[in-house]
Amino acid sequence: MLRVTIGKTFPAGPESAAFKLEIEFEAAPGVTVLYGPSGSGKTLTLDSIAGFVAPDSGRILLNDRILFDSGARVHLPPRDRQCGYVFQNYALFPHMTVRANLAFAANRLPRLERHRRIAELLDRFRIADLAGRFPHELSGGQKQRASIARSLIASPDALLLDEPANGLDASLRSDLHSLIREIRQSLAIPILLVTHNPEECFALADQVLVYDAGTILRRAAPLELLRNPGTHDVARLLGGFNIYEAEVIALNPGRQTSRVRVLNTEIDGPHLRGCFLGDQVALCARPEELRIATSPGANRIRADLSHALDRAQCIRADFGDELVADTSRSEWLALKEAGERDGWWVEIPAANLRQISRALRNARK
Repeated sequence: MLRVTIGKTFPAGPESAAFKLEIEFEAAPGVTVLYGPSGSGKTLTLDSIAGFVAPDSGRILLNDRILFDSGARVHLPPRDRQCGYVFQNYALFPHMTVRANLAFAANRLPRLERHRRIAELLDRFRIADLAGRFPHELSGGQKQRASIARSLIASPDALLLDEPANGLDASLRSDLHSLIREIRQSLAIPILLVTHNPEECFALADQVLVYDAGTILRRAAPLELLRNPGTHDVARLLGGFNIYEAEVIALNPGRQTSRVRVLNTEIDGPHLRGCFLGDQVALCARPEELRIATSPGANRIRADLSHALDRAQCIRADFGDELVADTSRSEWLALKEAGERDGWWVEIPAANLRQISRALRNARK
């Protein structure tokens, strides 16, 4: 178990704004994804855990072993932390072969154990035939595998991955994801993965920490985040949500339903927390939760098709005004002719709408 409670402040400079990191989280064995925009403090968190940066305050414990404690003035050097680290640029020593890079990371192991581990990892990561090459002779995917193998050579207690898929094509990214899943299954250690790619986040995470401006806005399992981002800011950072400003028209607490005005249309809504009639509230739904229709009906909004995008697994139809809906190719072919002839409607099922903001009071007479 990794437990992190740290604060780090960088004062404003002549050409830089101030930045403050203030976070607290626990990471159990499995993949914890640090997700958020560039500059939100994700890499700084990894550097603090690895020992490359000393926080101003807080504690870092790995399996109840203190790595950092500001109060007790404990700050173990990186070599004593038992943390494997895969950097964005892989950080392989350019003057060393792949084998020599692994040997350098294993220099604390007994000689026979060192040779055994090197052979094991070269074989495991399918780079045995590259052992004599230098980093400049490797492809991006080969460098990535060599870097991960080096990070695991000394059997670390935690693995830190800083955007390991950066710059990889779709095929290599898929290979990397398979490799990380394999590591997760074979090693019962916390794996912290930094990314700002939502697809990578949801493909790999057991737990997601959503970062923004030096704080953690939300922590949840991937499916929970998809079902309920919780706040407007989290929905915006995750992307892929239709976000609506709605006016509360009616409330039925007994049935836990509501009636709201969205895009000048009254529709049924979900149970709304802390709302009164006339309040303004933000709601969201994902494109796959909306339904495309060619006739009016319950919870349907009249719309004009802007464009349709052919995606890998679906057709994404954009009707503007945050009316973006995904549908299967077969269904789209059936809808297209009728929609062009009779017009388009987009259905927003009440059960798929989630409240992501507190109510804003309107002035009431």
